[in-house]
Amino acid sequence: RSDRYGRVVAYADAVRGDNRRSVEVDLVAAGLGRVADDAGSGACAAALLGAESAAREAKIGLWANPYYDPLRADDPASIVAERGRFALIEGDVVSVHESGATLYLNFGRRWTRDFAVTIRKRNERRFAAAGFDLKALAGRPVRVRGWVEARAASGGEGAYWRAPWIEATYPAQIQLADHD
Repeated sequence: RSDRYGRVVAYADAVRGDNRRSVEVDLVAAGLGRVADDAGSGACAAALLGAESAAREAKIGLWANPYYDPLRADDPASIVAERGRFALIEGDVVSVHESGATLYLNFGRRWTRDFAVTIRKRNERRFAAAGFDLKALAGRPVRVRGWVEARAASGGEGAYWRAPWIEATYPAQIQLADHD
């Protein structure tokens, strides 16, 4: 299938004799890429996330550039400035709230301004199957990956943005930050 930019998405292995290696894991481990928001769950996602964490900690490849550093969840203005960009955001979940068909992981007390992660109820089963008790994330430090969105506070010329958020659809988008 194609991604949002029309690129073909594929999984590739390098094989030499009986040895098989994931090209994706090797590229991420070398700091030549980031794990996508739809990495799924299970052993493949865990290998990719582990390789990314090691590359980020070692500051190799793209991780040597501060542009790729995780944003702080307690700085919503810097997150809003990145709307439309794929980003990593780290912070403590202040509360978990359910409203209608959406679950909100709130990283601040002001829902009109602070960063949040939204999870649609229809996707909650994916997280449960991956062992996530989303409501137990309150008070925990997490790292979230995905496309930064923000709602317009006013329309027309001079519009400003508020309430940045990321919609989490897949379990690999949320990691406990204290357990790379």
